[in-house]
Parts: sequence; structure tokens; C-alpha cells
Amino acid sequence: MADRIHRDPKLSDEERARQKAVREKFQRERPSLRELVESEDAPPPVPLGVYVELRQALLNLKKAREAAGLSLADVAERSGMDKAALSRLENSVQDNPTVETLSRYAAAVGKKLTWTLQDLPAEPAASGG
Repeated sequence: MADRIHRDPKLSDEERARQKAVREKFQRERPSLRELVESEDAPPPVPLGVYVELRQALLNLKKAREAAGLSLADVAERSGMDKAALSRLENSVQDNPTVETLSRYAAAVGKKLTWTLQDLPAEPAASGG
């Protein structure tokens, strides 16, 4: 697992130390998800539906890249993004990219990021009994 931890070169030594302390605390205390979120040591969890939609969008971007015959190096050059960052996106290591990141990736493969709104499913009526 330790080899999957991404070392962001933009982080200060202080921030790396803070993150390391949080990881060590988690390993010691094994908090529940609720406890972890309440501690503010971690961002709130991403709802599963949102995560699945994001993964699908990134898969579609990868397919568009491959269909266009572009390498990660090509997309990195076109987008101004780091090749390693693009690889992390495609391989689910970066699970919460910014809108700007997605837009830059999309533009680099000849696509445009668009938004749509959909109605949420109606909640079932509570049965009175």
C-alpha cells in the first residue's frame, strides 16, 4: 500500500509531515468513517454515484485519447499538465480532480466538458401505519 501513496512535489515539508501524522493516527486509532470526517483530517467522502460517474467520464476521456492516437505525453504537451498527473487520473489514483483539470484534459483530446442537470428520483412516500 505504501507504494501507492503519491508524493506531490508541490507540497511543503510541513504539509507532508501533517499528512504523515494523519495517516499514522488513522493506523493507530482506526476511526470509523463518521469519526474521520468529523475530525476534519480528511475531506468528506464522495457519494458512490458521483464517484462512478467521474470514473466513467475519465474512462471516456482515456478512450477518446486512444482513439485519437494520442499518448499521455501528447496530452501532457497539449494540456500543460504533468504526464504523471494524467496517468493518475486514468488509473483511479486521483479520485477528485478539479473541473479545470477535466476541462484541460478534454480539450487536449478534442472534447468539451459539458454539464447537464437531471431530476433526482422521487423518494418513496412513507407509509403511515
